Amino acid sequence: MRTISQVAKLTGVSVRTLQYYDEINLLNPSQLTSSGYRLYDDEDLKKLQQILFFKELDFKLKEIKTMIEQPDFDQIEVYKKQKQLLSLKRDRLNKLILLLDRLAKGEPCMSFTEFDLSEYIDALEQFKKTDADQVIKYWGSIENFEKFIERVREDEPRLAQLAVKQFGSVEKYTEAMKDNLAHFSELMEQADTMRENIDELMKKNNELYAQLTDDMSRDASSPAVQSILAEIIEFSQQSLMNREMGDGYWDMIIESYENETNKGIVDQKYGAGASDYIAKALRCYFHR
Repeated sequence: MRTISQVAKLTGVSVRTLQYYDEINLLNPSQLTSSGYRLYDDEDLKKLQQILFFKELDFKLKEIKTMIEQPDFDQIEVYKKQKQLLSLKRDRLNKLILLLDRLAKGEPCMSFTEFDLSEYIDALEQFKKTDADQVIKYWGSIENFEKFIERVREDEPRLAQLAVKQFGSVEKYTEAMKDNLAHFSELMEQADTMRENIDELMKKNNELYAQLTDDMSRDASSPAVQSILAEIIEFSQQSLMNREMGDGYWDMIIESYENETNKGIVDQKYGAGASDYIAKALRCYFHR
């Protein structure tokens, strides 16, 4: 048996993280001492190792907990699948490292094969087969959906670049899109409800931005400004139906406010300099 500090030293996982895993019932110690100290056995360590493999593959803790609690969870088969996925990730990273090495040497290289959306495209093809009713309902016909998939294929290099920029990697983007497909019907119902209230939502959005830019002499990092911005961000998350948008999403929003074409539109609506002011406030919020 090992204490929590011994497990932390052995695995590199912090004591606080192990405590959190216990709190959410992801990894409970096999025993507790009379004083309440956690004790872990070899089976606990095997489970922790399994969790770390899943984390390396960018699975969320909630997803990991659901998987390892399945009655038919086969540890050996999962190891094989994890090995396959990690091998694919390794190969992908190796390609990116080689590409960066060439670019660092000043070599001209416009290769985009490292940014491959084939797994996402495969997920779309699978969705077409398993959820044909949803496809027809929201795309009008299977043929229209097939045209959509074809456009994704044709625009793959650009879309892959945007995916990396927004989500950090094609893998994370693909997982987010697959999750959207898995909950497609629910998301569309929420979207339909929002469309019914679009006027009210637009009015609320405009009111919040009007408050933010009402006095642009205020320091963009001040508590008053940041408080309004927090409301805007929360409102935006609700409008996005709390979908996973990637770590780079708000940086892309900031860039959009710095785009010259968008500047003219925003400044005309909220006053000269409004676009730059909003971008500055957002930078303070997300990068302070």
